Amino acid sequence: MKPWPTSQKSRVFATALLLLGAMFLAAKWNWFPSPREPGYRFALAWGNSGSGPGQFHQPIGIVVAGEEVLVSDTGNNRIQVFDREGNFLREFGAAGDAPGQLSRPMHMDFVGGRLYVAEYLNDRIQTFTAAGKFLSVVLAGSGSQAGQFDAPGGVAVSDEGRLYVADFNNQRLQALDAQGNFLWQVGTTGKKGIAAGMFNYPTDVALMPSGNVVVADAYNDRIQVFSPRGTFLRKWGGPLATNIAGSAPGWFRTATGVAVGPLGNVFVADFYNHRVQKFTAQGVFLVALGEHGSGQGQFERPTDMAVDADGNVYVVDFGNDRIQKFSPLAPGSRD
Repeated sequence: MKPWPTSQKSRVFATALLLLGAMFLAAKWNWFPSPREPGYRFALAWGNSGSGPGQFHQPIGIVVAGEEVLVSDTGNNRIQVFDREGNFLREFGAAGDAPGQLSRPMHMDFVGGRLYVAEYLNDRIQTFTAAGKFLSVVLAGSGSQAGQFDAPGGVAVSDEGRLYVADFNNQRLQALDAQGNFLWQVGTTGKKGIAAGMFNYPTDVALMPSGNVVVADAYNDRIQVFSPRGTFLRKWGGPLATNIAGSAPGWFRTATGVAVGPLGNVFVADFYNHRVQKFTAQGVFLVALGEHGSGQGQFERPTDMAVDADGNVYVVDFGNDRIQKFSPLAPGSRD
């Protein structure tokens, strides 16, 4: 076999360099993106450690209901209600397993005048009015069969009343009708995995305006998105979203909470990176807010966030036992 001519070797070498350069740029674009938005400014904070009105012990979930902000004060087994400036209004719930009582309330949703609360230790979903009146137990059943739960972490509800539940210990997403009847599930019950449609302790769920279902696949360090019927659509978080944790933009170190803003952007509580990240509905990184600490605008393991109609972001600062509010820097930005 004759050796290649020098000119041909040069062309091959140049082609290889171009391919490597293109791969590097593609990887940088996808795995180390730069912010695409101006971001947010700290507006205010409220709460401290304790069990009195306006105090918290390990808060986890948050929703905005009109002019009110509702927080699952998990360690105190209650829901607290505030106005959008952090002023305490009322509380409801008490420790127990009777209807209307709570045992480690987690992520929530508010739809059609009803507050839906996932209860980690009671393995059920309960509904209340925003005023705190108990309405119903949508589903109660501990186990791994269809329609049963093992430590539900979060719930999202469509306008038609369909429930989507992050079934934490069962490693699955379940869909139920408005009466709590099982419809379908994604994930193999009790089995962890990194393939599309598999989970590693899903903790929260939210709905896009399109009806697509967004799941915080917490310990796979990623987000997964499904159609309203459970068809896998996309995933993101680190290289190929395959359970590779990291602190670069778009990567996660345990994605504990997910929320969708009024314009369809996706916000993720990045627990051990002590920040909140914002993405488009397609998973394109936009901006991050927060850093590790206890000062203004800093977080100690955030767990959830909610976005109001004006684009303000309310973050549950779990380790600091408080709520922080951020406003968009861009004038007129809503989410």
